[in-house]
Amino acid sequence: MHVIDWLLEGDPAIRWQAMADLLDEAPDAVARERARVTTEGYGAALLAARGNDGQWAGGAHFPKTQPTRPGQPWTSTAHVLTELRLLGADPADPAVQAAIADVKRVTRWEYDDEPFFEGEVEPCINGALVTNAVYYGELDWRIVERLLGERMADGGWNCDQERGSVRSSFDTTIAVLEALAAVERISDDPRVREARASGEAYLLERDLLRRRTTGEIPKPTYAMLAFPPRHEYDALRALEHFRAVGAVPDERMREAIDLVRAKRRDDGTWALDVVHGGDAVNDYGAVGAPNRWITLKALRVLRWAEGG
Repeated sequence: MHVIDWLLEGDPAIRWQAMADLLDEAPDAVARERARVTTEGYGAALLAARGNDGQWAGGAHFPKTQPTRPGQPWTSTAHVLTELRLLGADPADPAVQAAIADVKRVTRWEYDDEPFFEGEVEPCINGALVTNAVYYGELDWRIVERLLGERMADGGWNCDQERGSVRSSFDTTIAVLEALAAVERISDDPRVREARASGEAYLLERDLLRRRTTGEIPKPTYAMLAFPPRHEYDALRALEHFRAVGAVPDERMREAIDLVRAKRRDDGTWALDVVHGGDAVNDYGAVGAPNRWITLKALRVLRWAEGG
């Protein structure tokens, strides 16, 4: 099996990213394939799941319906918008624009009933929101200011700060870093660039995987590859961030890169290591089975890491 051919047999969301990131195909061809994300497969399923009230599962972060599976439900508006972004649904597509207009009009956070694009209080939630808001053209700069002000003394961020935590977390820091990288694409505010560098240093000082104090990996899932990553950190997600911002690979990333490389199967694919459970619209594959999403992400990270 040729792995690239196998990827190209997948969903349009896989195909257009493989064409762009692995094959360097012409922009027009990539755009034609990307346009299919909202009408076929995973992307179409997500859009079709939107309720008559204009949002997903009746809520911003938590669905109004009772979950049927254990774990965090992923069917509500914030999570589906993240998923559509990961699939690469074109923000200019009329179906996406209609959904965003409804979310802006209807959806309010469960915390304090604030309008959706004005944000929440936790930096992990606001990190994802800012990344999505930039993508969909709805950024409220006040949330960026809040994230900048919530940076902790060690350089990162932690959702538990308001509950007394004095140390950053990998999970929250990667969410905020993705947000700041998105903001930098539309703003040249030096504070954003400096905060991103600070958060990246927090991760790099820990070799993207380990506590500084003990050298332990804080959670087993940090060394496991998931799609979607949801609100969880893992080595591949971190490497994808550094690839996306054009960082130069260095020794502090070596363990994470080697981990990803070592997980390649004999047939050239990568398996899905873990699913962060709970109700979801799409099933992206079984744990332990070859997975197109993990394979796509791993191949483009290794291409970057190896200077390809």
